[in-house]
Amino acid sequence: MTAAPSGPAFSVHDIPFSTYGAWFGISPVLAEKTRAEDLHLVSHQNGMHAVLRLVPLDPATGERADTRVEATPGLLAWTGPTGRVDLAYETPDTVRLRGGGLALAIRAAARTLTPFSGTYFYREPGTDAYVLTSYETGRRYRITVLSGTVTEVPGAQALGGADRGVTVGAEAGGTWEVAVEEYETARRPYASTAGFDQVVTGARTAFAAFADRVAPWRSAATPAAELAAYVLWSATVRPASLVTRPAVLMSKHWMDKVWSWDHCFNALALAPGAPDLAWDQFSLPFDHQDETGALPDSVTHSEVLHNFVKPPIHGWTLGLLRRRLPAPLTHGQLTEAYDRLTRWTDFWLTARRTPGATLPHYQHGNDSGWDNATTFDPERVVVTADLAAFLTLQLRELAALADELGRPDDARRWTRTADETQAAMLGDLWKGDRFAARSADTGETWTSASLLDLMPIALGEHLPGTVGAVLADRIGTHLTPYGLATEQPDSPHYLPDGYWRGPIWAPATILVEDGLRRAGHHRLADEISTRFRALCETHGFAENFDALTGTGLRDRAYTWTAAAYLLLAEAHELRHTSPAAHTGG
Repeated sequence: MTAAPSGPAFSVHDIPFSTYGAWFGISPVLAEKTRAEDLHLVSHQNGMHAVLRLVPLDPATGERADTRVEATPGLLAWTGPTGRVDLAYETPDTVRLRGGGLALAIRAAARTLTPFSGTYFYREPGTDAYVLTSYETGRRYRITVLSGTVTEVPGAQALGGADRGVTVGAEAGGTWEVAVEEYETARRPYASTAGFDQVVTGARTAFAAFADRVAPWRSAATPAAELAAYVLWSATVRPASLVTRPAVLMSKHWMDKVWSWDHCFNALALAPGAPDLAWDQFSLPFDHQDETGALPDSVTHSEVLHNFVKPPIHGWTLGLLRRRLPAPLTHGQLTEAYDRLTRWTDFWLTARRTPGATLPHYQHGNDSGWDNATTFDPERVVVTADLAAFLTLQLRELAALADELGRPDDARRWTRTADETQAAMLGDLWKGDRFAARSADTGETWTSASLLDLMPIALGEHLPGTVGAVLADRIGTHLTPYGLATEQPDSPHYLPDGYWRGPIWAPATILVEDGLRRAGHHRLADEISTRFRALCETHGFAENFDALTGTGLRDRAYTWTAAAYLLLAEAHELRHTSPAAHTGG
C-alpha cells in the first residue's frame, strides 16, 4: 500500500493547522496583532476565541520544553531534545494527540471564570474524560485520556481565577495519547477503532485527494499550488448556525467570515475540481439576501452584517463560473441564480440610483470592497466607474440567462439597461485618460491615483478599443516588480501598509488580468499574472502585500489570495501545455 504524501510544510505562525469542515484550528495567533508563545486551540464559533493552550513539558522538570513546531496538512508536531508530541485531526470536531519523551499540559486559555465569560472545568463522572465549557464559543471541549498517566488536574470545578486543565504524560520510554473534541451539550463517550498512525494517514489522504481535484494541473512551474489548495481546504467549515452551506472562510485567523465578494474568487478556483463546493461558495451570501435584494456585507457563524454591501461582481463571476464548471447548471440552478441575480441587480437600479439618474452610487468605500481607496477621499457617497462597469457586466449576464431560460422580453430589457449604463459611464465619467468619480449629491467630479479608477477594464471586449488601450497604459503605471499597486507608488497618498492605498490585492489582480486579456492586451495580462504568482510563491497567501517589497501584510492565510494564485497558475499551465485549453484567468 502506497503511503499518503505528507504534503507541503508550512509555518503555523502564518497558516493555522486545521482540516476541512472544522470550526477550530491550532495556532499561536489569538486575534489581530495578538500572538502567543504557545499554540492554542482557536475556535471560530461565535467569533474567534482561543479556548485551550497546549504546552509541551519536560517530564523531568515539569517546565515548558524547548521545542520546534512543524506542520504539514495531515500532521502537526512539537519536537524537542527528549521527545515529541504529534497532533492530527480524526474528524472535523476531534483531534488526537500522542506524545513520547514529552508531557503535555492542556489548559483553559482564559484563567478567569465569571458568570458570563471564561471556561468552566470538571471531570466527567465515571469516565477518563475531562470537560471544559466555554462561554465565548458556547461549546464544550472534552479531553479523553486514551493511554498514559494524568499527572495534574488543576482547577476542577473551580470558580473565579484558576488554572484549569489536564497534564498527561507517560513512563520513560512509553507514550501517551488523548482525544480532544469540540461539541455542543452532550455526546456519547469518545471511542475510536483507528490508531494514531491511521488517523494521520486518513488526514493526509483526504487533503491529497482535494489537491488532486482542485489542482490536477500543478507542476514544478506552479510550486505554491499545493499549499494554496491547503489554505482553501483547511479554511472550509461545515454548515452551522447562520452558515447554511459548507463555506470557505476568508481565513481561520481573525478574518473568519465570508464577505460578499471574496466568496466569488473561491468559487471560481474550486469550480473545475470541486463543483458542488464552488456552487455553495457562490450561493452562500444569496441565502441571506434581504427584502430589497441586497446581499449582506458578510456572513459568519453567528453574525450576518447588513450595514454595508459589496460590489456587484456576481454577474461577471457567474458567467466565468459557468464556463469553468465541469457540467452545466441544472434548469433549477439556472432559474434560482437568475431570480437571485435579478433581485441583486434591482437593488442597485432602485435603492442605489438617485431620482432620474442612470448610474448607481456607493454610500461608502466599504461598499466597493476598496474600503479606504483614495477615490473616496473627497466624499464617500459617490458614483464610480467601477460600479457602473460591474453592473453592466451583471446586466449582460442576466440577458444571457434570460435568453437561455426562454424569457426574450427580459433579455431585451437587460440588454437595453446594460447599454444605457455603459453609455452613461463613458459619457459622464470618462475624461479621456481615466475615469472620474462623481458626488451623488452635488455632481462634482474628481480623479485620483487609485487603481479603482481603472477597474472598468473589467468590461474587456465590451470597451471601445481606444478606451481599453488608454486604461491598459495607465494600469501599467501601477505595476511594480511584485504586482499591481492599488495606489500609484509615486502618489503622495501612497502607504506601504495602507490597505487599499498602495498594497497589492488578489481580487483587483484577477479582475484586471481577466479584463485585459479579454480586451486583447495579453502581454500586460501575462506580466501581471507572472508577477503575482511569483509574489505568492515567495511571500505566501497574505490578505495583501507591500507593493514595493512584496512583504505579506495583515492576515497571512487569506483564501481569496490562494484562490487567485490557483486561477492564474491553472491558466498559465493550460496556456503553456495546450493553448486551446484556456479556461480563464
